[in-house]
Amino acid sequence: MLAGPHVGALGHRVGRREASLGPDPGVTVRVRFAPSPTGFLHLGGLRTALYNYIFAKKHQESFILRLEDTDQSRLVPGAAENIEDMLEWAGIPPDESPRRGGPAGPYYQSQRLALYAQATEALLKSGAAYPCFCSPQRLELLKKEALRSRQTPRYDNRCRNLSQAQVAQKLATDPKPAIRFRLEEAVPAFQDLVYGWTQHEVAILNSSLPENSEKPVTTLRLLTGH
Repeated sequence: MLAGPHVGALGHRVGRREASLGPDPGVTVRVRFAPSPTGFLHLGGLRTALYNYIFAKKHQESFILRLEDTDQSRLVPGAAENIEDMLEWAGIPPDESPRRGGPAGPYYQSQRLALYAQATEALLKSGAAYPCFCSPQRLELLKKEALRSRQTPRYDNRCRNLSQAQVAQKLATDPKPAIRFRLEEAVPAFQDLVYGWTQHEVAILNSSLPENSEKPVTTLRLLTGH
């Protein structure tokens, strides 16, 4: 996946609009390939890594390997080493990786949990997120009721406006609530590099960051770049 402070290159025309894929002047390009060591590197993964490597080298910047090893129950022994071996064999070695190290380590996702705790705390303090104490059973009921009514399932914001006193009271009995983004009803437009200008109904998105699972989540990783 192309990722970093800025991702993009070339120029891509979408309909009548020109979407710039090139980095802005003075912006550092850091491209991340983040496979999961739940198996050995396959041809599709190697192709993705190649695109990222070429992109990074075009801009004389860094190609980073970070292993998504958060699902510990599915890890395959030796897969992590094999992934890096295959990249080196193919002539596209990472500049930063578990084996090579680098300034942004550690490069195993499971070793970066403290970063997610910090990001979650910052989201809560800023008001961009809030604790949700709804049980899985209640959430499943909301989903079934919405589908029965032929509506898109969405959270009903039950915990969104709890007072500090109410939150403290609930934390006494449920110390590990889920964390939800405080999504607004507005529908901001954005420019997709493939589809051009588009809009999505933000409120229907799954806003939950299941912090009570004690594992980092994909959404938070992508948002923070960690």
